[in-house]
Amino acid sequence: MKKPETVREIALDLIEKIENNQSFSHLLINDALKNSDLNQMDRGLLTELVYGTTQRRITLDFYLAPFLRQTPENWVLNLLRLSVYQLEFLDKVPEHAILHEAGEIARERGHDGVTKFVNGVLRNVIRKGVPKIEDISNETEQIAVESSLPTWLVKRWIAQFGAEKTREIGLSFLEAPSQSIRVNENKVTVAELQAELSAQGIETEQNAYIPEALMMERGSIAETQAYHNGRCTIQDESSMLVAHALQLEDGLRVLDACSAPGGKTTHIAEKMHNTGEIVALDIHPHKTKLVNKAAKRLDLTNITTEVLDARKASELFAQESFDRVLVDAPCSGFGVLRRKPDIKYSKTESDIDNLARIQQAILAEVGALLKENGILIYSTCTIDQTENRGVVENFLRNHPEFQLEQVHVPEKMIPYVQGDYLELVPTDIGSDGFFIAAFRKVTNK
Repeated sequence: MKKPETVREIALDLIEKIENNQSFSHLLINDALKNSDLNQMDRGLLTELVYGTTQRRITLDFYLAPFLRQTPENWVLNLLRLSVYQLEFLDKVPEHAILHEAGEIARERGHDGVTKFVNGVLRNVIRKGVPKIEDISNETEQIAVESSLPTWLVKRWIAQFGAEKTREIGLSFLEAPSQSIRVNENKVTVAELQAELSAQGIETEQNAYIPEALMMERGSIAETQAYHNGRCTIQDESSMLVAHALQLEDGLRVLDACSAPGGKTTHIAEKMHNTGEIVALDIHPHKTKLVNKAAKRLDLTNITTEVLDARKASELFAQESFDRVLVDAPCSGFGVLRRKPDIKYSKTESDIDNLARIQQAILAEVGALLKENGILIYSTCTIDQTENRGVVENFLRNHPEFQLEQVHVPEKMIPYVQGDYLELVPTDIGSDGFFIAAFRKVTNK
């Protein structure tokens, strides 16, 4: 009978899958936790090991470099990364336990030579200590290693934000993400939901910027009756700003051009008090099912889904037939690296350029579907300016019938609206990085 896998064995398996299959870390971890019999402490450790080792891969490779004459087999390298992560970043795990577990995994997966190699490298790391990041003379390289961002991305962001802000942003992506929930105010008040959750040992705090947002302080929301009965939704607070930006009224017809998994779609529907019509598009059938599932949980009947590439929307919908249009565009995701750290290793500069072209094509297509004086919102969960300001400027050059207007946000968010844009980086309010631009259609052309 096969012995149960230890936390570190499961962690190594997940790290391997993330790297080899370019799978999303948060999805793999969630699946692993659902399918495991780990106790609460070990579940926390598994999440910490997988996220931490993945987030800090570049830093860990810098630490390991002096101790490796040649690059070992990939699973061995990941075992070393996992072990050095524990040695350098987890104070509560004793060195002898890390060495013992690494040796056991090496023996189980490899042979005596691998076991000796792993033990030798880790003993050297403990004896000699890792190299100092502050000794790196090149500023770009130092920021890249310290924040565990690819050098090409650091260069790019230094050009966009400056070196110091890039360092701050990069380090903020290494912090644990917070969890926020959106209260469905059609069903319950914020205060009522807080009291209900508190009675179950789930502590929340009112978000300082967004009235309907609660920040999770202790406990888990996903298995509560409040969640299952549609009184709240798990959503980052930055994403909640989109529904505010649309300046919604009851009875409007709204197009959500890139809607899955439905967080923003359902927020729009709630803001319109389940009136009017929201047409939600996605290119993948399984993703429109997610939108429908979210709408059903929240008892929203004003959402219709269509499987359609937004770049072909005019094939299905008449010109000037929507009061509001949202393009929450497919993007590089560089604003959500706390939750999906693997993105930074899989994306390239050419991906950014390709995505910008797709974003421009979607805006051009769906802009024609907006009525005169209607509002078009363009949003992304990236902080890269090519996909954000660059796409907006290109759209305005080619579409004189649109003009930018200041993004409409809750009162306490107004200081973060710079000019006509809302550009959030993770150091601003602690949320994901996010971008919103608002266009108004001023004339028929």
